[in-house]
Amino acid sequence: MKIVQAIKKPNEPFIFQDTLIQLNNPLVLVFGNRYMLESEYIYNEVRELFPTGQIVFGTTSGEIINDTVLEGTAVLTAIEFEKSSILVKRSNVEDYQNDDQKLGEELMAAFPKENLNHVFVISEGSSVNGSALISGLEKISTTIGLSGGLCGDGDRFERTLASYNENPKEGEIIAIGFYGETLEISSSNYGGWTPFGPERSITKSMGNVLYELDGKPALDLYKTYLGEKAKELPKSALLYPLSIRTHHDTEPLVRTILTINNDENTMTFAGDVPEGAKVQLMMSSVDDIVNGAYRAAQLAMKGREKTPELALLISCIGRKLVMDQRTEEEIEEVLSVVGNNTVISGFYSYGEMAPFTGQYSCKLHNQTMTLTLLSE
Repeated sequence: MKIVQAIKKPNEPFIFQDTLIQLNNPLVLVFGNRYMLESEYIYNEVRELFPTGQIVFGTTSGEIINDTVLEGTAVLTAIEFEKSSILVKRSNVEDYQNDDQKLGEELMAAFPKENLNHVFVISEGSSVNGSALISGLEKISTTIGLSGGLCGDGDRFERTLASYNENPKEGEIIAIGFYGETLEISSSNYGGWTPFGPERSITKSMGNVLYELDGKPALDLYKTYLGEKAKELPKSALLYPLSIRTHHDTEPLVRTILTINNDENTMTFAGDVPEGAKVQLMMSSVDDIVNGAYRAAQLAMKGREKTPELALLISCIGRKLVMDQRTEEEIEEVLSVVGNNTVISGFYSYGEMAPFTGQYSCKLHNQTMTLTLLSE
């Protein structure tokens, strides 16, 4: 595996971290601030650098490159697989009238299954129901590895962009299939958030839209807990996500708000919030988040035969807001586990996709550090 990386700042070209070497048909991942990726020239600029590249874009709430977290930039990671191959497919939510499960099912069906090792998803993050998307992607098989994340837009929650071999645009879902018998890919996630306050029941919801808790308007209750911070919704909700447990013997999922509707008193989340589930508010500290990143890396390394050559990190915007000036500490913890020779690329997101440890089935998470480790 050959890898080169570059950083682009506003009104500047991409600056490579090392000598730019010739790569043959590389996968080129470009994660960047939405304003950077809105440039009409961004695709042609990357195409000139990698004429034979398979170029994938995604907007972020912060860019990760090795041990550094950046804002307002675009980070590029180009990978040539020497023993393996990739296949990239795309779709758009508008083509499916927001039927995200059907989109996921047909997107996965587009991949030949022989020697398909793993699928990594970079999804638009503004309106997609990540739970429904994953359900569709896994309808054919849950034995193919699946991970990825939802694109971000800082803490603005205005619009997210992604694309494959074209300028970034809204509504895009990009899936990257990795093929090869010698390819070792592992993924994991971990949070570090603690529930507090009373446990309530979801009494009315539809998909990822929450209407009522204990028979009362959910948004009103949430605003009561937030107090003065309710004026900053949905941004302030990132500091107080919800723990959702669908059954007493299942792992709880964490959900954060994508949008609110004051007229209808509803909250829309990145993934499903099913009726009957039990809900609690959550909070965290810098140390809890740092420890969570360390634990996520340990879980991703567990049982691996090879040292990872590339680590794709997707962490949540909510973690970044809590960490503030200490954000890079969670990246440093990951490096301490996976090894300093592992190339790191990634971004801060509106949602993370990975299975729980020891399980095949992928879940949509919020407020976690998610790792996808690759080696040939």
